[in-house]
Amino acid sequence: MAILGHRSRLLHLTFLFLATIFNSNCTLSLSSPTPNQQLLLLLPLKTQLVPHASSSLPRTRASAAAVGGGGGGGCSKLPFRHNVTLTVSLSIGSPPQPATMVLDTGSELSWLRCSSPTSQLPVFRPLASKSYSTVPCSSPTCSERTRDLPLPASCDASKRCHVVVSYADASSAEGTLGSDTLLIGPSARPGFLFGCMDSGQSSSPEEDAKTTGLMGMNRGSLSLVTQMGVGMFSYCISGLDSSGVLLFGDAGFDWVGPLNYTPLVQISTPLPYFDRVAYTVQMEGIKVSGKVLPLPKSVFEPDHTGAGQTMVDSGTQFTFLLGPVYTALKNEFSGQTRGTLRVLNDPNFVFQGRWTCAIWSLLLGPNCPNCRR
Repeated sequence: MAILGHRSRLLHLTFLFLATIFNSNCTLSLSSPTPNQQLLLLLPLKTQLVPHASSSLPRTRASAAAVGGGGGGGCSKLPFRHNVTLTVSLSIGSPPQPATMVLDTGSELSWLRCSSPTSQLPVFRPLASKSYSTVPCSSPTCSERTRDLPLPASCDASKRCHVVVSYADASSAEGTLGSDTLLIGPSARPGFLFGCMDSGQSSSPEEDAKTTGLMGMNRGSLSLVTQMGVGMFSYCISGLDSSGVLLFGDAGFDWVGPLNYTPLVQISTPLPYFDRVAYTVQMEGIKVSGKVLPLPKSVFEPDHTGAGQTMVDSGTQFTFLLGPVYTALKNEFSGQTRGTLRVLNDPNFVFQGRWTCAIWSLLLGPNCPNCRR
């Protein structure tokens, strides 16, 4: 459902959790598995700017169906940008090569593009780094550290640890697991594990031209926060421009203000569709301009298969809801804005159940059995 407005009207849409996650419009604090209050690292964030004429809403065409994660007392700042994606600039290798990475709290493996069919895309060149090494598939790192990845690692023809990652927008990347020295903040971190990707599928070529790879930030063993050993991190997005701050460690600055926290949902029994290394929170309800939607709590909880968890994912610009929840929200929002806003009846916009169809259409093409064109 897309809505166009003719007159200004204030409408508050609130997602209710067990505790407040966001403080003002600024900080979300997340916990990673191994606390370390010693580390404090500040990185500037940037937003990827998109052309003024382009729409931020996804369309069913593949080219526009984009969505979606050593201690030291000092702190340092790096650029951070946000718009369609949140990006961080850092360096990797010896000598250092600059890299711009998408901040993704919804995934584990960090990766860099190591080859490209066109010179237009930025790449990391492993052969130009004296400290780069490939992880063999016979090593414990390949067999044990990759077990939280959605797809298991394998051996390629050269006996290297082969990894594949895929995302909800049907994009993917594959290559080999490697390690190199990561320069983030004031210190160098040797032995940083990441994917050195040489092929894949993209849903947003325009955005690819602005970044070198992706920074996995969830709670898996290969994520950046786990490899750094930080106990918490936060990010702040400016409401005035495309800047922001990514903070590793406890935020003890007066200008940050008091932080609020919400518990992460964890389960002891593995379920097939529950992502155990995601930042899963318990949503209690949705409120539209002071009115709480009359929905049972069970619709916000995972079912017996683990499907339906609510996770914090900085890799997507959209909030996705299950059918009954979305319908209730749509009806209440439409009712409260009737006479002020009108529904945009454009079949190219991907909302209300058509998202799944768009994804399957990208994957299956003409073989998609239930996709309207």
